[in-house]
Amino acid sequence: MPAEQANDERERGAVDHMTDDFDAMYETFQALLETFPPTEAVKRLELLGVEQHVIEEIRRRHEERTIRIRELEEPHAVVLGNRDTWYTGPQAKDKCWPAIVKLLRKDGWPEKPAIQDLDDSSTRVVSLLNHPKEKAFSTRGLVVGYVQSGKTTNFTSVMAKAADRGYKLFIVLAGIHNGLRRQTQARLVQQLVEPNPSMWSQLTGLDKDFTPQENPAGYFGKSNKTHVLCVVKKNATVLRKLSQWLAKASDYLEDCPALIIDDEADQATVATKSINPLILSIMSSLPRSAYVGYTASPFANLLIDPAAEDLYPRDFVVNLPKPKGHFGTEVLFGRYALEGEDKEDVDDGHDMIRSVPKDDVPCVRPETKADVEGFEPVITDTLQRAIDYFWLVTAARRFRGTGNPHSTMLIHTSVNTAVHNSFKRPLEHLRRRRAESLGDADVLGRLRALWDEETARVPAEEFGETKVAFDSLLPELPDVLDSCRVIMDNSSSEDRLDYENGPVVAIAVGGNTLSRGLTLEGLSVSYFVRAVSAYDTLLQMGRWFGFRNGYADLPRIWMTDELAEWFRHLATVETEMRRDIDVYMTESETPLTFAVRLRTHPSLRVTAAAKMRSAVTAASSYGGRRVQTHYFRTDAEWLRGNTDAARKLVGASIANAVRVEDRAPEGRFVFRDVPYDVVTDFLSEYKFHEKSPENDGELMSAYIRKRISAAGSLRRWNVAVVGNPKGEPFSFAPNVAVGRSVRARLADTLGPEHADIKTLMSRRDAAVDLSGDVSKLKEEEIMRERKAQLPDTGLLILYPIDKTSAPNPPKPTRRPLNAEEHVIGVGLVFPEPRDGDSTVEKYISADLSGVRIEDEDLSLLESEEA
Repeated sequence: MPAEQANDERERGAVDHMTDDFDAMYETFQALLETFPPTEAVKRLELLGVEQHVIEEIRRRHEERTIRIRELEEPHAVVLGNRDTWYTGPQAKDKCWPAIVKLLRKDGWPEKPAIQDLDDSSTRVVSLLNHPKEKAFSTRGLVVGYVQSGKTTNFTSVMAKAADRGYKLFIVLAGIHNGLRRQTQARLVQQLVEPNPSMWSQLTGLDKDFTPQENPAGYFGKSNKTHVLCVVKKNATVLRKLSQWLAKASDYLEDCPALIIDDEADQATVATKSINPLILSIMSSLPRSAYVGYTASPFANLLIDPAAEDLYPRDFVVNLPKPKGHFGTEVLFGRYALEGEDKEDVDDGHDMIRSVPKDDVPCVRPETKADVEGFEPVITDTLQRAIDYFWLVTAARRFRGTGNPHSTMLIHTSVNTAVHNSFKRPLEHLRRRRAESLGDADVLGRLRALWDEETARVPAEEFGETKVAFDSLLPELPDVLDSCRVIMDNSSSEDRLDYENGPVVAIAVGGNTLSRGLTLEGLSVSYFVRAVSAYDTLLQMGRWFGFRNGYADLPRIWMTDELAEWFRHLATVETEMRRDIDVYMTESETPLTFAVRLRTHPSLRVTAAAKMRSAVTAASSYGGRRVQTHYFRTDAEWLRGNTDAARKLVGASIANAVRVEDRAPEGRFVFRDVPYDVVTDFLSEYKFHEKSPENDGELMSAYIRKRISAAGSLRRWNVAVVGNPKGEPFSFAPNVAVGRSVRARLADTLGPEHADIKTLMSRRDAAVDLSGDVSKLKEEEIMRERKAQLPDTGLLILYPIDKTSAPNPPKPTRRPLNAEEHVIGVGLVFPEPRDGDSTVEKYISADLSGVRIEDEDLSLLESEEA
């Protein structure tokens, strides 16, 4: 071998040896991290005599790994300060996390993206906890997920990884009902305890909430190396026992890093007289504790006073991504466009919502408390249709033989247990009658027509499934009816949903026990008419959210049109809130310097009044915003008043404009440099729909006047008329006519007297008064161009909308507008302020006088049951 080649071989060998030595030293560093935080671990390396350049290389590799964790694309997080990212992911010697991965693989979870995404998101949360060996810490964090999206699996994974790194005590606050507590205990035992039984001690069991143990040293003494699991309800009696027991065990808790997981963290935790102080008391007994709330409706948590010694998520807020295949609010109900979005980018949702007429509601829910006693529900046509469809879906799913083996229908009309129980007899009677009538040709004809209609409205092919023919599901139907159980699942019933002993077919009638956290396996059909008062209560009642593998084309929800509109509004609130969290993350804000905006609704509170004591009304600013009408009344008098106001505006614009641009072939007119008082006069006459609190003529006029007095801007406006060049003509004034546009209503809008067209303006309309080629500009580019060309000029656009407006092409989620007169829509574009902004404030409180409300029953918080 030539000498040069031999030297190369020796150098490579030396490098390999150095690499092996370094890898071994890095493993030593990782072992030290089990006992010391990173800075202390480095000091130990120095005491061991490790050379400085090796230590620097160890620092560099550790920093690379922490940067990867901090800069994960998902999940997004808002973090306080420079939290030390000590956790860089699972290690080969770990026991708890690998056991969960093994179970998930067995359940058919794909490695990518499902397990990888869970690994990343749980690693990110653990990295935001304190190192378990720090002398003292009290962390407050919040993880925002989606209803029925796998939050339990996420926090179980966080617990597993925290256990693998030395956290000892795990307290899980599992809602306020026994059903959810038992379900959570079972999941944690299956995924944490059973794979590694020698590593865990349990303070609670499947049928046993916390009861004080005689010997705390047996759990927390240095001789006991096991992790301690405690799954408790948010019940004052139970939490008081736990708090007192932990206080007595204080001698053993100095070296006991604890992780408190608060499932459904918005429920009972915030602003309750007993539960909130007891949680804080438990934390005060634990010198090293991390509190992490999990919720899909964080509205109450984000309204806690950050300055108070409470549970505001001051250290971090993590925004979990929506998992692939998850059915959420937006998927089912659609939503409205946010600022900066074009209407073409926002979907209407799937055609899975069916309307329950208002006249049906008294048949399934007593109108007053006095009517509860002796209430007898009526199986209305829509309820029977929903139940028949459920049985057909269950038969079709059996024919497919894929996905969740369970099949559940939810009937939720009231929180009152007597009302639930009143459904038992008529539902059982209906099941027997339907089983006996399967030989009746007329009945089979009606069932066939129902199935064909529903499967035509939501094609299976859109979800990667194949339509099941009626003749294919029919042989399965007798056994479906025979095996179907009618279950009253409420706080007083003994007969509960139990998915642990074979496939279940069940019609579940219930209230609060079915509306929080509890997973309804294989939920296919929901009949839901209960009215509630707050965003969080409403969102948590959506048990139909989640995963529908193998039957994503089949779920349906029967509800009132009013509830459907509330959920669409809520989908918009959710999307805006999550976007705010993501925006603040990129702007280097912290949980103590950002405030998520929660848009209001005229008939709903954001959360319970007690939870909003620290909330402030945000200043309303229209600077840089695009405002548009999408709600309209359809009666002639209301519409004629708006037409008169629009024609007055056009007449005044013709008389006062500096220049008029006639672009009739394009269906457009622009009146340039109109005085502001012409616009404010119009805003005082035009009637905005009461369900559009953001479209307030008085508020907009006040804003315009403030901008004029503060900076002199908005004195001049461009007024435009925009129509469809191919539509039938609508005249605003002599020689000012454009074609009427077609804007169909959403299918579940609130009855014939109100219409929701969802979106009015297109992106191109906001550039109607700009010069140059703006046809291909995106939203943000249009706003930049407006700032350059018209920095102080507002834009108001009038849209004549055809009163019939049949959808063309037909869409299952749209219906003809069918107004009594043609409709005038209005869009406004406000310029961005050059120097600050002039804001106007308006307190908007929910008017609940016309809404029948059943608020959440929290009496269980104080019950004496353990």
